[in-house]
Amino acid sequence: MNMLQRQSPVRFSARPVKTEVRDGWTVVLEYAAQGDGLHLIDLSHRAKWDLQDGDLSRFDIAGTPIPSAPNTCTLKNGTAVCRRNRTQALIWHLAGDPPELPEDPALTDVTEASLLAALTGPNIYDVMEKICSLDLKDPAKTTPRLIQGPALHVPCLIMDLGRMGDRDVVLIACSRGYGRDMTEGLLHAGAEWNMAPAGETAFTRLFDI
Repeated sequence: MNMLQRQSPVRFSARPVKTEVRDGWTVVLEYAAQGDGLHLIDLSHRAKWDLQDGDLSRFDIAGTPIPSAPNTCTLKNGTAVCRRNRTQALIWHLAGDPPELPEDPALTDVTEASLLAALTGPNIYDVMEKICSLDLKDPAKTTPRLIQGPALHVPCLIMDLGRMGDRDVVLIACSRGYGRDMTEGLLHAGAEWNMAPAGETAFTRLFDI
């Protein structure tokens, strides 16, 4: 019996030095010469769900209710839960054990339909200013939070996780068809700060789980 092979929409030119096959995905854990500066990390293999229901209050995800206000998020045990609008929320499994989700037709697995990338380290807000007009530096806003709008002229979901350990963290998701152009655009925007591709471990180490 052949194992299902899943493909990330991202292709970095950096050389992987440590990989792991997980649920049909070949996950890069570390790249050669990735350093410890500004990183771009492919998380497209991480499970993502779209939740749509007329009463989101009836759902409890990863031990946390769906936030009540649009564009607000909770991050618990490595799972981010964000309210998009009155009837829609998103769920991203980022680290640790996967959440236990109910069997419900309101939940749709969108993992393979989208790019998910993380920017971590210094200068990430400077990079974001170059690719979109969204205000990620507003000191009045608390994190984590969801920002819905275009980046590089592409409709995106942007999750600002704020400070995690010794690094700032921003996540960007968009349709997988834009994956290669989006990551190339991010690397180009971050070139003046020596942005480099990094493996998944550079991201998951930020979670104290």
